Formats: sequence, structure tokens, C-alpha cells
Amino acid sequence: MKTIFRHFTHYMIAALLLGMTSCKEEELGNVDDIPGLGGDVWAEGPIDKWIQDSLVVPYNISAKYKWDQFEFGNMTKNLVPPDEAQVVPLLSTIKKAWTTPYVEEAGKVFYNKYSPKFFILSGSNEYNVESGSITLGTAEGGRKVILYGVNLFKIKGMAGYDPGRDSSFVKDWFLHTIHHEFGHILHQTVFYPVEYKNISKAYYQGGNWINWSDADARRDGFITAYSSSSFDEDFVEMIAMMLTEGRAGFDKIVNSIPEGTSRSGVTKAQAQAALRQKEAIIVAYYKNTWKIDFYSLQNKVRTSMNKLF
Repeated sequence: MKTIFRHFTHYMIAALLLGMTSCKEEELGNVDDIPGLGGDVWAEGPIDKWIQDSLVVPYNISAKYKWDQFEFGNMTKNLVPPDEAQVVPLLSTIKKAWTTPYVEEAGKVFYNKYSPKFFILSGSNEYNVESGSITLGTAEGGRKVILYGVNLFKIKGMAGYDPGRDSSFVKDWFLHTIHHEFGHILHQTVFYPVEYKNISKAYYQGGNWINWSDADARRDGFITAYSSSSFDEDFVEMIAMMLTEGRAGFDKIVNSIPEGTSRSGVTKAQAQAALRQKEAIIVAYYKNTWKIDFYSLQNKVRTSMNKLF
């Protein structure tokens, strides 16, 4: 199981948006063994019709929003069901900023083959007091994805929407998570070029990443603190950040690295060069392995997000 989480403090949501993400690797599962497809029975309504018409029929993706604590693994956590009014806006946002860009750029056959097939929704966050983190989501075998905090989701047009707060929250929480996980599915299917591992080989932090800020990590040539935890997480964090920030946003991050030398002895020029090398390998990987123009995909993702926010 992969677990995505953010570091949390008493500063509430504003601080959460500046936190770090993490997940645990697992090999891809059997696409024919997807829980929840056909096994749950309830009176279907408009939400179920939307899921059937918009996700199941075109993409063979289902979503479970009716409450079943057993879907969440840890029975000791206090979780609440998602507000049903949140379900379609959330899934529609994921479809617009993840599904549609990939389908338009890579084709429906590619997307239907590799996309996760089952979403489980929790209305509340999963708090991990021992480690000081909040679980954003879990992914099992690359086919089942659990998303937490659904009741906090807001986009343009929803009551109480705050552009400054909520757009960053949706981008950093939900969209980053799904793009991160899809990056794992791709590299587990066809591994990225081995030279990627040599770019920042001397500076990976392993479990100590949690003591870093994103700003600290960027001075060593990592896009987020969590990307410094391992080669694979570095690769998919780069994908998720490049797609959700867009080309201009990614350039801004790279250009914001300050003058001087990091605690590890990395200069500004070396850190920026490392991020540009990683960017180039990812762009080439998408082109050579998947026949995808990454910058075109990136533009489609950001265009969709701009319309949502």
C-alpha cells in the first residue's frame, strides 16, 4: 500500500498547504480483481448515474462514496463519510485535470489501460499523531485509490470558495496526489532511465526528509522535501509538481533558489542544474516510452486547473 500524507502542525490549513507528502511503494495489482465493482448494493441516485456515465462507461473507473469503514484499513481512525454534495464536484475536478489531459494527449487506450480503477472517498482527514502527519490518500496495487478530506474540497462556484486558500488546497492535496500516484504506475510499468538516479545520488535523505522544508530540499536540487527520500519518490514528485504547477510555475520554483551554498555543499547553480536535468529526463521518458509530449500534457493540465480555480 502507498500512503500519501502531509506534515501537520497547530497552524491549521494554511500550514498544511506548506507541508510534505509521502507514499510507500507497492507493485501493481491485478486489474481484474478490483473491490467494489458489483459487490455493493444501494438505491442508485443522481451521483451514481454521474459516476456510471462519466467514469465507469468511458474509462472503467468506479468510485465508492457510501460509507464502509472496512475500506480504510485502519479501523482505529475516526473518519466520517463524505458529504454527498462534494462527490461529483471532486470527481469532476479529477476528471478535468487528470483524465481529460491524458486522454487528449495519449489516447483513451493508454489511459484506460494504466489508470487506477477504483476510488474510495472519506469526508475527513486521517490524522497520524505519532508521526505528525495527515494522510492525503493511499493507493493499493496501483488500482485502488483512497482520498481523504473530501468535505474540505472547494472549487470556483461552490459556497464559501476562497480562491487563495482553496485553489492551493485542491492543487496540493487532491491533484498532486493523483498525478503522483499515476507517475508510480507508469514507472512501475516501464522504468525510467537509470541515469536519473545519478543526478542527486549523494544527497538523498531517506527517512530524514521529514526534517526538511521544501526550501531546504530545493537548495540540494530536489523539487520537494519528500522527493529527497528516494529515487522513485523524487521521480514522481517531479512529475506531479511539473504538471500541477505548470511550466511557468516550475520555472519560478527553480529560479527562486537563493544564492549561496546548501548545508550539503550544493551551490545555487548546481541545484538548478540538477532540477533541469531531472526535467529533461522526464520529458524524454514520456516521449520515448509513452509517446507523450510532456509539455503539451502540462499545458492541458494547467489550462484545466485555471478554469476550475
